[in-house]
Amino acid sequence: MNDIPIYYLFITLVILILLSGFFSGSETGLMSLNRYRLKHLAENNHGGAKRALALLSNPDKLISLILLGNNFINIVITQLATYIGYRIYGEAGIAIATGVLTLILLLFAEVTPKTLAAAHPEKIALPAAYIYKPLSRLLAPLVWTINWLSKLVLLPFQQIDRSHSADALNSDELRVAVSETSGLIPDSHRDMLISILDLEKVSVDDIMVPRSEIIGIDLEDNWNDTLKQITNLPYTRIPIYTDNIDNLVGLAQLRKILPLLMNDDFSPESLKAITRQSYFIPEGTSLTTQLINFRKNKRRMGFVVDEYGDIQGLVTIEDILEEIVGEFTTDPTALHQDFYQDSDGSFLVDGSTHVRVLNRNLNIDLPTDRAKTLNGLILDYMEFIPEAGTSLKIEEYPIEVMQVKNNMVKTVRLMPEKIKPVHSTQSELPLADHSNG
Repeated sequence: MNDIPIYYLFITLVILILLSGFFSGSETGLMSLNRYRLKHLAENNHGGAKRALALLSNPDKLISLILLGNNFINIVITQLATYIGYRIYGEAGIAIATGVLTLILLLFAEVTPKTLAAAHPEKIALPAAYIYKPLSRLLAPLVWTINWLSKLVLLPFQQIDRSHSADALNSDELRVAVSETSGLIPDSHRDMLISILDLEKVSVDDIMVPRSEIIGIDLEDNWNDTLKQITNLPYTRIPIYTDNIDNLVGLAQLRKILPLLMNDDFSPESLKAITRQSYFIPEGTSLTTQLINFRKNKRRMGFVVDEYGDIQGLVTIEDILEEIVGEFTTDPTALHQDFYQDSDGSFLVDGSTHVRVLNRNLNIDLPTDRAKTLNGLILDYMEFIPEAGTSLKIEEYPIEVMQVKNNMVKTVRLMPEKIKPVHSTQSELPLADHSNG
């Protein structure tokens, strides 16, 4: 070996350092890959992605393969550098080679390639997968032996294999992942995806139209008044009942009522004939479950009932969809206006407005775990029925009670501090509409 020219040894040393850098960088690149993007590329027949996915399916073997190659190369580099130092400087060259080699290995075989691979994992890992795939077959016996010995060493520590995938995400983790996709997908799409994930945490009780606000046709009312009422109803599905909502007959579709009106055949009997049986929803049902149930039962509207079978409210499929995509109603003349902005910048709010509707439209964060409506939230905080003119703060949001009627807070003024409306509006125009679909 003394006959080998020194520059040949230097060239060999450089090549070995580059190989060491390849192993170090490719290891970081492979472990830094986005597994979901990798699966997407593999499904689109990307050769490197397919090989990388196969390698990562058994990370123990992959790490053993990389460490086997990297450590072997580093040992050869150490021996060669020591020999070169000895040939040039004698005994002192050994110490010099050790110091210089440590710096070179850190810079060119560890830090630089790993930093580069962490910044551009796909550019490093996917081409490397073409090399590792045949190399894994070639060194399979050695890799198997190393893995077996490793498991033997870990046996006293009672290492337990995880049966579930390390890549699996629960709903909360997936929500965080979607939230961090800013710039990758439009904000509106990201908000909808997050809203879909949140549906499981919201029940029909949170979005239902309360019993007191359900508008329908009472068969015992004066029939002339009923005719006038129908012409003013903004809904396509109308609850039909006798005397009160507990005596529910069913639902009638406006498109079936109109032909009766045109043929002068509209009467309580003909209305009952076209009424469809009502669909009931147990209170506490999550929106995810109810959306599936609406589809399975071919329904678009249902009545929420408590454990005693009493009707508590009404939910439509549109109400659930609004939880995903936002409010559908944009007409400032729409009925059942819940709140509007006053000339001083504050908001006049109906006490029966759902807290979730307020949070969504005014971009605020009132608590939703204590009560469903603003009236309920105020009563829960104060523990008594306040008088008009009473002021309080809930989660740092100033609130003034404007009107109290029938033991309920009817109108509230929300002060403009800390409130940033999502929807731009003009003074005296309603921001939202919460009807029964």
